[in-house]
Amino acid sequence: TDIVEGHIVAGSKLSEAELSTKYGVSRAVIREAISRLTACHIVERKANVGARVVALTQEGLIELYQVRESLEGMAARLAALNMTDAQITDLQRLLDTHAQEVKDSQSYYQEAGDVDFHYRIILGSHNTRLITLLTEGIYHLVRMYRVQLGMAGPRVTTAFAEHQHIAQAIANRDAELAEMLMRRHITYSRQNIEHKLHAPSISTLQDINKESL
Repeated sequence: TDIVEGHIVAGSKLSEAELSTKYGVSRAVIREAISRLTACHIVERKANVGARVVALTQEGLIELYQVRESLEGMAARLAALNMTDAQITDLQRLLDTHAQEVKDSQSYYQEAGDVDFHYRIILGSHNTRLITLLTEGIYHLVRMYRVQLGMAGPRVTTAFAEHQHIAQAIANRDAELAEMLMRRHITYSRQNIEHKLHAPSISTLQDINKESL
């Protein structure tokens, strides 16, 4: 969570000893956690360098979101076909909760897991291999971009409206429309984040953090 939310800065080196002291756990636990984060592509290991948090770059963003657009578009299509009526009702209730948050805030922050709109749709695809690819593969890396460079200002209301339209397409069992809307939504999100990364003199999130101090 600290990495995803930027408390441990992107690009920073991870010390097992320091992290063990900080979190009050053994180095073996930290080592296992780093291995899992490496599998999720949040941490990278390099020879003679060790483990580092990945840097959030424009190139990495584009590649990640190209994959995400395709896979989550497929998940939305399958969700329209396979979600149970109860799951669809729960999805709408989730958006009702988000509606109040969007109304009261200038940001649209979603915790990981069941309170994340995208996560619900991924599970709603009922495709085990697709769920594994997304939740155990790129999901947490996507969250790093979304949380640290994500929705604020005008993008808050437009992104929420896009979520509503996707949910309605799924409720209508319109698989083609659900996929198209999800792919378009992810494209807009990528463009929003890319704009921030593309700002003059900014190449990584670390630069953005320095600029905001």
